[in-house]
Amino acid sequence: MATQDEGNPAATHSTGDDPSADSGERRKFLGQLAGGTAALTACALLPAFAHAAEAGPTFIYIGCFSTRKRGAKGDGISVYRMDQPGGDWTLVQVLPTVENPQFIAFDRAQKFLYSVHGDGTEVSAYAIDRASGKIAFLNKQPTDGVNSTHLTVDPTNRYLVIGNGPGVAVFPIQGDGSLAPHSDMVPSTFEVGPHRNQSEAGPHPHYVSFDPGGRFIVAPDRGTDRVLIYRLDTASGKLVANDPGFVRTRNGAGPRHMAFHPAQPWAYVANELDSTVMACQWNAARGEFKPFEVITTLPTSYTGNNSPAEIFVAPSGKFVYVSNRGHNSIAIFSVDQANGELAHVGWEPTRGKTPRFFTLAAGGSMLYAANLESHNIVAFRVDQQTGKLTATGQVVETGSPSCILFSRA
Repeated sequence: MATQDEGNPAATHSTGDDPSADSGERRKFLGQLAGGTAALTACALLPAFAHAAEAGPTFIYIGCFSTRKRGAKGDGISVYRMDQPGGDWTLVQVLPTVENPQFIAFDRAQKFLYSVHGDGTEVSAYAIDRASGKIAFLNKQPTDGVNSTHLTVDPTNRYLVIGNGPGVAVFPIQGDGSLAPHSDMVPSTFEVGPHRNQSEAGPHPHYVSFDPGGRFIVAPDRGTDRVLIYRLDTASGKLVANDPGFVRTRNGAGPRHMAFHPAQPWAYVANELDSTVMACQWNAARGEFKPFEVITTLPTSYTGNNSPAEIFVAPSGKFVYVSNRGHNSIAIFSVDQANGELAHVGWEPTRGKTPRFFTLAAGGSMLYAANLESHNIVAFRVDQQTGKLTATGQVVETGSPSCILFSRA
């Protein structure tokens, strides 16, 4: 179970509504951070980091919905410490932020943390103290969009790319980790798909990521039933449409998130509106997807409403996992190593309501499911041979969790 670090003053909530408000403590912290001499290990930008052989604790960052109109119970970004893989989480800090820090990401050296904000129009930046794991607010920038839902840092560590309605935006990262005003904002111009009853009927890239080679940006657009494909001009910070510029999903599929296979040219798209996964061949030279399979995320016996959210490919490449909101489960698929096709292994209940996010950690041996509406994170052990999940009994109670990142001191 999570425990409060009572001897740590930063574990209590700060007062005041403006996260940019300065203070002597903040100036002292940033000064120590800038003058520190500890070496930092550069890492690939992944949602979870596992370095079990290294000494030191793991720090865990939780983005949580915070506006009460959503029924949310979060208070901003929470920081926890874990002293051994799969161990207990100790609360280090809760930092009130711009409302609804629904998705967070590290820069590629893990010196800084960035957040986009649900229902909002801003993106925010934070400095990380590597020794304590604590974060301090740096700045925020307007997005020229609404309800920003995902973000990633480019391979050069110079730009932050975000997805929101109605498009994709690029923000230069300054030397101190703060964000400059956006250098580009490209709205999607495609026709909206046949799902007008959705709360967001317009174009809305819901996820952004670089392909494994770092040459292309892929952005599933839930509103237009396309996965958009761009290149980033790092000299200007401008987005360049690729040719081909997209791949279509089924009408009304609502592509939300996607994940690449770690070793083969395959990618998997979680479709939010029709509860399917679309498997694609990826041409890394052209930046082109070619779909070859669509498979449901649900058992045939389930007749209720559902919307998939997160998707991950296991580090081994043998399994794909997808979270089901409604069925409240993690769907488990095996991957045919000859052709990339998926087959159902089973469904594991997440022991909570609305698993908006989950992540794999400790080299893929652990899975943590963030149940948004039951306000908890549930730990599962992953069977590396079968892909199946077993609940460990560890439950971390935290308000409206929507994203989890693992780092290392």
